[in-house]
Amino acid sequence: MLKRLHLTFSVIIIFFCNISSLKADLLTPNDSILPAAVIKIQLVALMNNDRKFEDSGIEQTWNFAHPNNKKNTGPLSNFKIMIKGNSYKMLLNHLSHTITNVGNSDKWAQFEVIILDKEKIYHKFNWQVEKYREEGPLKGCWLTTMVSNPIPLGSSI
Repeated sequence: MLKRLHLTFSVIIIFFCNISSLKADLLTPNDSILPAAVIKIQLVALMNNDRKFEDSGIEQTWNFAHPNNKKNTGPLSNFKIMIKGNSYKMLLNHLSHTITNVGNSDKWAQFEVIILDKEKIYHKFNWQVEKYREEGPLKGCWLTTMVSNPIPLGSSI
C-alpha cells in the first residue's frame, strides 16, 4: 500500500513538473523583439493552439498583451473565453497568415493581418502594438494593444 501511494505521488509530481516546464517554454516579451515579430509569435501560437499544452497558443498570445489590454479583457480565463468566442475563434488553428505593416512610429506600429481559417475563409484584422514605457520588466517591450474585429474577406475557393 505504501509503495502504491509513493508511486502515485511520484506520478503526480512528474505530471506537474512537466506542465510547469511546458509553460516555461512559452516566450516572454523582451525589448529585442520587434513589432512584426511580436505579432508573428502570437499568430504562430494561435495557429498551433494546443501543440505544447491545451490553449498554449492563447497563453502565448496573452504573454504579449499590453497590461492595459489585459485590464480590458480581464484575467487569462476571460481572455480564453473571448478568443474562443465568435469574434476571434477563426484565429485558432488557422491555416496561414500574412502580416503587412501599415504604419509605425517609435512608440506604436499597426499591421494588417490576413488569416485563412480552417474553413478556408479569409479574415482581415488591424493589429496594433505599442512600446511599453513604464518602469519594470516590460519596459521597452512591444506589446499588443488592439486587435480589431475580423472583416470577412470571403472564401479561398
